[in-house]
Amino acid sequence: MSDAVGGCTRPRTPVTEAEVEALVHGICFKTGPPRRLGVEVEWLVHEASAPRLPVAPERLEAVYAALRTVPLRSALTVEPGGQLELSSLPATSLTECVDAVSADLDAVRAVLREDGLALVGLGHDPWQPTPRRFLRQPRYDAMEACLDRTGPAGRFMMCTSASVQVCLDAGHEEPGPLGHVRRWWLAHHLGAVLLAAFANSPLAGDRPTGWRSTRQLRWTQIGAGRAGGPPLDSDPRAAWTRHVLDSPVMCVRREAGPWEVPEDLTFREWTRSPRPPTREDLDYHLTTLFPPVRPRGHLELRMIDAQPGEDGWIVPLAVTAALFDDPEATETAYRAVKPLAERTLGMPAPHNPLYQDAARLALTDPELREAAATCFTAALAALPRIGAAPAITEAVAGYLERYVLRGRCPADDLLEMPDGASRGPYGRETRT
Repeated sequence: MSDAVGGCTRPRTPVTEAEVEALVHGICFKTGPPRRLGVEVEWLVHEASAPRLPVAPERLEAVYAALRTVPLRSALTVEPGGQLELSSLPATSLTECVDAVSADLDAVRAVLREDGLALVGLGHDPWQPTPRRFLRQPRYDAMEACLDRTGPAGRFMMCTSASVQVCLDAGHEEPGPLGHVRRWWLAHHLGAVLLAAFANSPLAGDRPTGWRSTRQLRWTQIGAGRAGGPPLDSDPRAAWTRHVLDSPVMCVRREAGPWEVPEDLTFREWTRSPRPPTREDLDYHLTTLFPPVRPRGHLELRMIDAQPGEDGWIVPLAVTAALFDDPEATETAYRAVKPLAERTLGMPAPHNPLYQDAARLALTDPELREAAATCFTAALAALPRIGAAPAITEAVAGYLERYVLRGRCPADDLLEMPDGASRGPYGRETRT
């Protein structure tokens, strides 16, 4: 949600439906050899000594003002509920990406520590009974009004969730294991395995929700129009272009005053209206769609919960990079997840049985556990081949042993703790 186009732009040249089709078709998949990697790490911000207590908005404002003076290589943004996000620059290797983000996180934590605050790796805040919005901006006012139409899940998603988002090159234009068609398909089906293996949000309102990834539950509850993906039964470019055109418009921006929040207006219908959208409106519309895999020239995988420990985020980044950019590991992953495709019933993610089982059951599901074990083992073997630092390989090996081979995920640790999540984010370190 932090990729908003800045400010309200006065309408310029309108775009037609045909022009939108051509634009989206041309910009959503930038093909070429996979060379670059990125990560976006979101964190809840809690009181270090009393994580159940909400942080006063004034304290958040002060500490974020201080953070904006800190030189960082990653982009630092704040989410609607006060969550903090770091978005890396595109890196040419996994180790480069990890080193850069780790250094930035060290600098951020030092500032927070001075004010008694801490970054917490949980996919969903386990304590807040109601979401509290920190940012008051026209974009988020409009988003809240739009999402309220489908129930309370939108406010929880905006204000109490956090994730690890992995960004990968779209892949080759040509067919093959690293081709963009295969990578698009793999991202969606392997995504269910990653969701299950890294589920880390089983609590809300201080109680178990029955889902190991409550964060993914919230996204599903928002609805397919806003948080769903396209069908996978056609060319990825054409499928995504149709999805963009047929998705509802979240808002129409204005120079002053509240933004308009239309009801039941698709972008396609908007292009046929008396006041059609501009190219800037299209760019903005693309930032208001939140599928589990979002094509932005590259592929953005959005289904992974924020992870425990200071460096827990490194493991999903490393596993995903290895499985997508090493041809041997990619082929193994493809074979491992192919049988899972039947469980989607041909329905787009995440509104299909496979994603629902991954979010609810995680690796207690036998098929997901088997696929995860195969994929993590392949990723572990591939990491030296893609130049991963030994510490990264050791972290993945430890996660495979601790969780995947035992059919567990971090959510299971939280559910088994006598005091729930109170110790979870602080009592476990995965420092590489």
